[in-house]
Amino acid sequence: MLLRGFGGFIYEKRKWVVVAWCIFIIFFGYFASKLPSVLSGNGFEFDGSYQKTQAILAEEFKQDQSSIIVLFEKEPEVTMESFESYITATFERLETVSTASTIISPFIQDNMMRDNLAYGILSYHEHPENIGKELEQLSSALSNEDGLTVSMTGGPVIEEDLNVASQKDLAKAEMIALPIALIILLLAFGSLIAAGIPLLIGIVSIVSTMGIMYFFSHQMNLTIFILNIVPMIGLALSIDFALLFIDRFREEVQKRSIKEAIEVTVLTAGRSIIFSGLCVFIGLLGLMFIEIDIFRNVALGGMTVVFVSVLSAITFLPAMLSLIGKNINRYSIIKVSKERSSLWRNFASFVMKRPVIMAIVTLILLISALIPVKDMNLTVPGIDALPLSYESRVAYDTFAENFVEENKSDDVKAVIIMEIEDDILKEENLLQAEALTEEIAKSDDVTMIESPFSLSGLESAEMFYQSLQQPEAKASLMPLLDNFTTSNMMLFHVYFESEKAAQSWVKHWETNYTDLTLHIGGTPKFEQEIFDEIIKKAPYGFAFIVLTTFFILLAAFKSLLIPIKAILMNILSLAATFGIVVWIFQEGHLGMEPVSLALILPIFVFSIVFSLSMDYEVFLISRIHENYLQSGDNDSATLEGLTVTSKIITSAAAIMIVVTGAFAFTDVMPVKQLGVGIALAIFIDATIVRMILVPAFMKLLGDWNWWFFGKTKITKASRD
Repeated sequence: MLLRGFGGFIYEKRKWVVVAWCIFIIFFGYFASKLPSVLSGNGFEFDGSYQKTQAILAEEFKQDQSSIIVLFEKEPEVTMESFESYITATFERLETVSTASTIISPFIQDNMMRDNLAYGILSYHEHPENIGKELEQLSSALSNEDGLTVSMTGGPVIEEDLNVASQKDLAKAEMIALPIALIILLLAFGSLIAAGIPLLIGIVSIVSTMGIMYFFSHQMNLTIFILNIVPMIGLALSIDFALLFIDRFREEVQKRSIKEAIEVTVLTAGRSIIFSGLCVFIGLLGLMFIEIDIFRNVALGGMTVVFVSVLSAITFLPAMLSLIGKNINRYSIIKVSKERSSLWRNFASFVMKRPVIMAIVTLILLISALIPVKDMNLTVPGIDALPLSYESRVAYDTFAENFVEENKSDDVKAVIIMEIEDDILKEENLLQAEALTEEIAKSDDVTMIESPFSLSGLESAEMFYQSLQQPEAKASLMPLLDNFTTSNMMLFHVYFESEKAAQSWVKHWETNYTDLTLHIGGTPKFEQEIFDEIIKKAPYGFAFIVLTTFFILLAAFKSLLIPIKAILMNILSLAATFGIVVWIFQEGHLGMEPVSLALILPIFVFSIVFSLSMDYEVFLISRIHENYLQSGDNDSATLEGLTVTSKIITSAAAIMIVVTGAFAFTDVMPVKQLGVGIALAIFIDATIVRMILVPAFMKLLGDWNWWFFGKTKITKASRD
């Protein structure tokens, strides 16, 4: 009765509610436009050994935190003299606008010019996200000439381009999704007004959430993927909620007054929306177990957009419908049949007559689809997330191919800092450092060690110490000492055969080598910590989602088998989805180049889709349960429930597939994979699971579907 009274309140205050929402939208819409300017990085930040080592490198070794690579290229016919003059003039312009702590031109160090290529470096004390404002000035200082080109790449440039690409992807996805969603809504409602309102609610929810997220950015770092995740979830959910609400309102307003129709709709559809929002909210809350910025960012953004979507659906939407009233069906351009579709009834009957065969065939199909999961290769998104069409991506690939030795890339380089209590240059301490390098070299996977000993050509600690006692020799070693030593620390670079070998090594050494105080960093350590945190914490998040969903369904239906069956079918369909995604992206089918899957993919798809598909499951089972309570006949209740809910669930699923699937046509690879993954999972759930597995198992289990600790069969007496 509380919701019924709330619906009456919204009706009475409908104009004030609309005005309040308009103010709300204008206020947060203003700040939504500022959100892209405060987003940065890919969100893979974790408070571990890597971060501590980075802090030591910055504070003790005075290493810069980020750098920009300026890449030059000339055509073969251009003379080397012209090339060098062009490079010199470019760096003169850069020096007038740059705040870089160090500027290195190709003429300062060896091996920075090769054939028709050359590069320079601008280094900064600041992190990449703090250099974005300078990039525009630097770009204005660069200009191409006939046969001569210059481009920028490196962390700050790539992050900025990812931000731009994410905004373009969002616009592209909306251009694809919104028109198709409108067509689906027109097919469902026939009326332009009824079809247009869900799109309006979706846009309102997204814009409002973006504005709210701007304020969160002052308390925490927000990843640029927020620009894609929030609209993907928000638009799909908001439209689905509005679709359900408007469908019920149109039904009620035909036989009641507008006020009564609003009250009943809020009581029924509003309750379903709140329950659905709670399920999705819980699914996203499960991401908070993983203490990595991107997962907590998405959880926060997702939960915020879910809250705003539910709030707008039970306040703004009924207020608008109170004003529109019976005009909801005006401007009809498609005639929608009021008769129940026989397609679902016929197909469900077909399945229920052959439940064993249909269940076995479907299960074989799903299990076959999940087989590629065993070969899934997950990686932390890096430069490969940026589309090849971006200049910074092309420049980075060119730089890496021509100037970075294959066995000396950052991906296979670990940073080791040895710390002692007194002067690192004492002979006994140098001997300890030498012993450490010898111990490291014993590892089969280590290919090279850069240390003050190896780089000076003085392979033994004894020779190194003796050189330090000679003023001239020590003076020649000072640049090396400045870069690789402090008063009580020494730095080593260790290279490995492969990324996996490097990650395994850094993890083993940190936990097992205790003879010295070592700080371990580098890309292998960064990725090892990210993977370990996910492997350690994700199961807790998944268990939280599954158990919470189980108890919600248990309370909703007073059945033990219904929740278990729904969860198992959901997990199976998600596993099949991951198998298909591996087949498409990793194995390179359907026109895709083979590429590793983003580490975020399985976690986000599970958290988001598990809850969304439960939403459809609950809506369907609720109608079946309602019919079963009335008739006591499990088979007829299942058949009737499938028939009655088919149109609204199919429309909702179709919109969800369109909105998320539209991101498959974007360019940022992790977002593309996520869009495909979510759309595929919803498609499998809406077709194979709901059309075949649900009716088949409902038929096979019969009255046992409703068993609840001794209570099985619904009799006429119990119904009465």
